[in-house]
Amino acid sequence: MVIETATRLEAAWAALRGVPDPEVPVLSVVEFGMVRDVQEDEHGTLVVTLTPTYSGCPATEAIAADVRAALADLAPVRLAQRLDPPWSSDWLSAEAREKLRAYGIAPPCTGAEQQPLRLQQAIACPRCGAPRSERLSHFGSTACKALYRCLSCREPFEYFKPI
Repeated sequence: MVIETATRLEAAWAALRGVPDPEVPVLSVVEFGMVRDVQEDEHGTLVVTLTPTYSGCPATEAIAADVRAALADLAPVRLAQRLDPPWSSDWLSAEAREKLRAYGIAPPCTGAEQQPLRLQQAIACPRCGAPRSERLSHFGSTACKALYRCLSCREPFEYFKPI
């Protein structure tokens, strides 16, 4: 059975929306903005362009394997890596930011939320919403997150650093 290119591309995007990020499984690789493009080449191979959240991300190989597995039943897959422009936390939608908050990770500040650069930035607690916190460590469980503690509820939480 021959599947039209448009239908195959729609199916590929739908499958990729179901691929969770291995480090923050509340978001898919599409919601994270890591999947930049999906095309079909002249041989019927799906070419998926990925941009890692940062070049040293230890989950890059796991993400590639998960993307290949998710698309294996649709067509042969080739992955391409795009580093320019580099991934930006600005690519996270409001919905993705809310999913991070509900998961217990403070999303990166953007726009009106951004504060002038300081050594210690107060980040709102994703659990109780209090605006006062203290940074415990510049690095959390991964290099892209920092560890904070709420000064109201005293609960620790991770903050996804803007990149």
